[in-house]
Amino acid sequence: MKRILKKSALLLPLWAATVVGMVSCDQGFDELNINKTAALSVNPVFILNNATVNSAFTTGSVIYETGIVQQMISPNSGVLTGANFNQDSRDNTVQNWQKYYRNVIRNSQDVINQTQAVASRSNLYNMARIIQANAYMILTDSYGDIPYTDAEKGYTNQIFLPKYDTQQAVYAGIIKELTEATAALDATKAIEAADVLYAGNIALWKKYGNSLLLRAGMRLSKVDAAQAQQVVAKALQGGVMESNADNAIIKHDANYVNGIGNMLNATEAANIYLAAPFVDYLKKTNDPRLKSIAVRYVGAKSGPEQVASRASTDPAVQIGMPLGFDNNTISAEVTKNKLASFYDFTQVDRTRMVKMTAPSFLVTAAQTQLLLAEAAQRNWVTGTSAETYYNRGVRLHMEQMALYDANSAVAAADIDTYLKATPYVAATALEQINTQYWVASFLNGPEAFANFRRSGFPKLAPNPFPGKSIKGEFIKRLTYPNSEISANTVHVKEAIARQGADDLDTKVWWDK
Repeated sequence: MKRILKKSALLLPLWAATVVGMVSCDQGFDELNINKTAALSVNPVFILNNATVNSAFTTGSVIYETGIVQQMISPNSGVLTGANFNQDSRDNTVQNWQKYYRNVIRNSQDVINQTQAVASRSNLYNMARIIQANAYMILTDSYGDIPYTDAEKGYTNQIFLPKYDTQQAVYAGIIKELTEATAALDATKAIEAADVLYAGNIALWKKYGNSLLLRAGMRLSKVDAAQAQQVVAKALQGGVMESNADNAIIKHDANYVNGIGNMLNATEAANIYLAAPFVDYLKKTNDPRLKSIAVRYVGAKSGPEQVASRASTDPAVQIGMPLGFDNNTISAEVTKNKLASFYDFTQVDRTRMVKMTAPSFLVTAAQTQLLLAEAAQRNWVTGTSAETYYNRGVRLHMEQMALYDANSAVAAADIDTYLKATPYVAATALEQINTQYWVASFLNGPEAFANFRRSGFPKLAPNPFPGKSIKGEFIKRLTYPNSEISANTVHVKEAIARQGADDLDTKVWWDK
């Protein structure tokens, strides 16, 4: 047979002879081209870890959310245009959309698809639902109406242009997922020890899920108080975060660096400053956290002059950057404050709190206890006073400073002194609680922005920049990606017609 093939090949065109030759000697060819060391499958817990790590906040949150709530600001335009000038920069408003849909929801949905019918991986299945619910909460709080029921169905159902659900429907789904998934976690079943968030500790995962549920419930405080109360009570009954050991923390290292830390230690190291309202509040109340958070490079005339020999963490010398100025008009404020240049204003300390290996805090015990303080003040929960929850929340966040860096730790005596000097006052409780929540959510831009809109606190003066593009006093939401507007036009238009104009002024559903 081989001899016949060889003779016949002489009569064929060259390309055909080549094919015949390949056919005649293909024994072992398939086996030769198989990589015997390549993985045939990936343990879905590692896919969940990818989703978890990517739940850390985007650099866009520094440009928008953290700026809107007046904690950090830049006088520079270009790539940093956003909340500093109350303008719509879609290269930056897109960041939450891209990161959470592409990296968190896609991966968590993959885990859900792989494990929902596998009884032995039920804990992993429910952990993925909790991670996904957190991502959807950030997305809907950022944009309002978003793809939810049809999201991530391109592969499974060939839905490539998903419809947008109302924010009310999205929140109903989030609450359902958190309630069911948290309750279904079971310590008697297989433990997912490779999980990077809690190493599979079911008790801690339950506290995380219930603390997220509490957050979701409180988000409804103005739009549906009755449902808010029910959700809050259910979360508390299930067990929420009470100590910093319960915190949902993304731990960063040299391989998986803190994104915001990377930004503030690299290209934007000399361009972003602590805003005057934030610094002034901490100084006015003699808050020991200012020393943990802030640094000023005294006398710096340029970025290269921001060196260790000029660094001061002394609260008395900190000067926050005022809002409403660009890198030309800020010169008058530099003169007024007797500074060398705008590089002389106070920054968040990039050697401690935003070093590249600093942790990211998704949900904390401090935030949780402060939300419970508000719920208690509203008589939605009983058994513990609002004052007790408040004091716990403030103390926990001050103790949390040590988790960023040992040199940021707040002494126990300083915490006691602060709580005695600034006691809980029932008459101004909502403002007091939510102003502390603002401080406790520093560097968690999406949550600080959401709670500021929900509660109306702290009381901030509008950014007075003269060239703002918003009609109101504050940015109320982020705008949809241009890619969605061009590709998913029909469904985006439906959302806009229902929700309001696709601009920074339109309020989301729960923002009343």
